Amino acid sequence: MSFSALKKQSNLNSLLDEYNKQSSPETKSFDDDRFWKPELDKSGNGFAVIRFMPAPDGEEIPWVRMFSHSFQGPGGWYIENSLTTINKPDPVGDTNRRLWNSGSEADKEVARKQKRKLAYYSNIYVVSDPKHPENEGRVFLYKYGKKIFDKVMEAMQPQFEDETPVNPFDLWKGANFKLKIRKVDGFWNYDKSEFDAAAPLHSDESVMETAYNSEHSLKQFHETSNFKTYDELKDKMERVLGEARDNRTAEQIAQDVEDSFGPSDESKPPFEGGAPIKSTPSDTMDYFEKLATT
Repeated sequence: MSFSALKKQSNLNSLLDEYNKQSSPETKSFDDDRFWKPELDKSGNGFAVIRFMPAPDGEEIPWVRMFSHSFQGPGGWYIENSLTTINKPDPVGDTNRRLWNSGSEADKEVARKQKRKLAYYSNIYVVSDPKHPENEGRVFLYKYGKKIFDKVMEAMQPQFEDETPVNPFDLWKGANFKLKIRKVDGFWNYDKSEFDAAAPLHSDESVMETAYNSEHSLKQFHETSNFKTYDELKDKMERVLGEARDNRTAEQIAQDVEDSFGPSDESKPPFEGGAPIKSTPSDTMDYFEKLATT
């Protein structure tokens, strides 16, 4: 849609509807200048201020969800995008489901090690980046995990009646996101991150228009070229779980991991490989319905 039409539209309800449909995509991010990544300082902490951007022109949703698998077997590493991202059967998912339902604790442990990893991609505007101030005022793609996405959803559907729902992806009525990173037990932790008060992205609408027109397509991540076929994945999975040896060096493996799905802010993603995915609680659904009628 045009920038002028974007200003008149408030699509909070449609975004919540999309979240409900998704509730019950990991693809190659590459190491290019389209992506922004936070960095830690010498003390092991990180801080930046970003603004989640609306859906790109011609697209409806300002995020894309991706699933992947990354695990090692006797035959080497399996690092692939999951076909479940695009609502197709996936051989690892089918195997994990069978293992989980076998009743064997040993099988369940194998399924846990082969679980899906969840990541989201959105366009962001960098408001403040102390480590790299040259990034400020620019639009990038940003890969983030469930923890940050949960904070986005909490802003859109607050828990208390005295809190006003905010669409973080709105250029006028949204809010900047203060990204605060700490090292906890050796992993990056985002619990301290929070949204600022709602306010326009910038006082100059021409700046906002330029930012909006600089967004990257999100639909690209769901293109079929980013996924191998079921048979190709099944063949690789069987080789990895077999007795073949992986002759790659540690550096090559690390690069393959990075090339396959890039760095993520989620070091410990939730298990989704074999156990049933919990549905959205009924009280949350009721809240969405209430929002839709107000």
